[in-house]
Amino acid sequence: MSNLDELYQEVILDHNRNPRNFRTIEGATNYAHGKNPLCGDDYEVYFNIDANGIIQDVGFQGAGCAISKSSASVMTTLVKQKTLAEALELAKTFHLLVTQDEVAAEIKTKAGKLKIFEGVKKFPVRVKCAMLAWRALEDALTSKDATHVVSTE
Repeated sequence: MSNLDELYQEVILDHNRNPRNFRTIEGATNYAHGKNPLCGDDYEVYFNIDANGIIQDVGFQGAGCAISKSSASVMTTLVKQKTLAEALELAKTFHLLVTQDEVAAEIKTKAGKLKIFEGVKKFPVRVKCAMLAWRALEDALTSKDATHVVSTE
């Protein structure tokens, strides 16, 4: 394992042990529940979005593997203070990063801190774990229904 791979693994484990924004948000403006019945990952994501479409606060709660929890944790740190369009674009970038064999340099640049998850694509069953919170984000930010479940089946 290279030093860079070891560093990425340490960051993922740190976000798993000490998840950022791991809390519910009472009165959230947007919400989604993501569940992967195949592996048991189960998270709720909460957003407070202001009238200008800026994510003022974000949190998540639930349980799952180290990949799903750390992905949710990193996601919450990156989308806070972003517009809905910026958050959705980041979700698209993350999806490309963890699913495409050949990722353009432009996508890697956009991914920034998310590059720590690029190795997940080597383990297809783990891609769903990494994507769960991001799918919930997409659903929460685009759905008119505030009480819905996203499944990665």
